[in-house]
Amino acid sequence: MGVFAVTKVSEGPVRPSANTPSETLPLAWVDRYPTHRGLVESLHVYRDSAVPVQAPPESGAAVEEKKTKPPAAVVRGALADALVHYYPFAGRIVDGEDAGRPAVLCSAEGVYFVEATANCTLADVNFLKRPLLLGKEQLVPYPTPELWAVEPQNSLAMIQVTTFTCGGFVIGLRTNHAVADGTGAAQFLNAVGDLARGLPEPRVKPVWGRDSFPDPDIKPGPLPELPVLALEYIAFDFPVTYIDKLKSQYAELTGGKHCSGFDIVIAKLWQCRTRAIGPAVAPGADVKLCFFASARHVLKLESGYWGNAIFPVKVSAPAEKVAGSSVVELVGVVRDAKRRMADECLRWAEGRTGGRDPFQMTFDYESVYVSDWSKLGFSDVDYGYGTPMTAGPLVNCDLIASVIVMRAPAPLAGTRLLASCVTKEHADDFAGLMREDLV
Repeated sequence: MGVFAVTKVSEGPVRPSANTPSETLPLAWVDRYPTHRGLVESLHVYRDSAVPVQAPPESGAAVEEKKTKPPAAVVRGALADALVHYYPFAGRIVDGEDAGRPAVLCSAEGVYFVEATANCTLADVNFLKRPLLLGKEQLVPYPTPELWAVEPQNSLAMIQVTTFTCGGFVIGLRTNHAVADGTGAAQFLNAVGDLARGLPEPRVKPVWGRDSFPDPDIKPGPLPELPVLALEYIAFDFPVTYIDKLKSQYAELTGGKHCSGFDIVIAKLWQCRTRAIGPAVAPGADVKLCFFASARHVLKLESGYWGNAIFPVKVSAPAEKVAGSSVVELVGVVRDAKRRMADECLRWAEGRTGGRDPFQMTFDYESVYVSDWSKLGFSDVDYGYGTPMTAGPLVNCDLIASVIVMRAPAPLAGTRLLASCVTKEHADDFAGLMREDLV
């Protein structure tokens, strides 16, 4: 086996393909949150670019066509067109006149774009499952200041398209959390896909709308201290049969009530992790579970809003209770917290929290943080070659006990959980408990 390597073919900014407004746009309260100003990295793996594709009826093109352009050229052209609709992405973040209120300067500088080729097949590098057989610096853009003068924390998006010898390709994406949450970033990428497939405009019309977003007079809490934790990485696949079985059990217990696959997966995670780390938790102490939910419906935001519209859902209970409960019982605890979210979000939006910042977090070993990538929309992005076999964040945080929930890679069905939430001391117990019922 030779050395796997990626070679950059070209790199530089892709600018909007038509004139766009020159203006400075405000960011909303959640956009401005101090921990959001930075680039989120993700990989989107497409198995084969040399396949017949169905042209969308809206395009007026032939019913069946074959993509002959390389994926990088297709994505680059569609990106330029998409930036006409999503023109703030072609700008940069600037500090406003008021301290703590950054804004987006719509300067049409563009999105930094890299075209690259790999000297191997996707199978050679195990379809980029962890541990990565290619370094992340080979898969996502890290331009030098000489090539891209905008600082990373002020850049809004960067994209790399790497083509493999098998015909597959990978999109390496970096988007700034200060302008878009996961749903918003996926909406932008779907717009690129729409235009790549020949649609005359994106299916979802983008809405900036930050002036209609709540702006409560609540000061963000101090940045959290990060613990020194050496966390192990473990992946789990939840078959559809397991999820359906637990859904039926929950419905039986509650007289026909519904729960989601996400509810089941994180309830199982919370139970098994608590049992595994039990000796490290002080007697009588609480264990905590936290994830973010979309607040678009709660805040009645206009369809197409692509800024941050998330709100934390925090669940806390004594460790002994969590460890001693069944997964179905803990699903009920999770769903109770989700039901409370709407009222808690509205109290925050109206400034009725007594000055308390609900977004403030505590990162200790008793707490685990979950990020749900399964329904954001990244798995639906189609540039004319079909949808990705997998799409998800490039790395977990190695310091914070965290878990990613995403769709299982095609052709598998179900849910994949990427866990970086226990130390080596507890890893075997945690993995054993998680896998014992997954049939």
